[in-house]
Amino acid sequence: MVFQEIPDEVTLSINLSGCPYRCRECHSPALQKDIGEELDEDVLTGLLQAYGKTITCICFMGGDAHPEKVYELAEHVQKKWQGTIKTAWYSGKDSIHHRASDCFDFVKTGPYIKARGGLDKKTTNQRLYQVNNGCLVDITYRLQK
Repeated sequence: MVFQEIPDEVTLSINLSGCPYRCRECHSPALQKDIGEELDEDVLTGLLQAYGKTITCICFMGGDAHPEKVYELAEHVQKKWQGTIKTAWYSGKDSIHHRASDCFDFVKTGPYIKARGGLDKKTTNQRLYQVNNGCLVDITYRLQK
């Protein structure tokens, strides 16, 4: 569980491997490899049931190599939990994925550039958006000091 990734949410963060971007000075280079166990709807359901009401959001960290799979997982959460668990996606892509506003409550975009810093730095190239009635609202400032 994490408390910093999504403002005002208690978030279960799940790392998805196979990142295609290979950012210089990547903060999670192990995720460039295709490692770990397959995350499917059954595994995801088990995780969310195990955490019960202690979480308010699930954040998929990565998954850019297979965005359709990430959409499917987010849609599964939306249908099964009917809005009681919010969905977020941390993507390294420079732009918004075409279905992001349909599947997620929050979307982070942008590759990690060490010299620019992460979302907590005002110099960051990364952006965090909240989806509000299908519109993307930049809330990056809420993570900055």
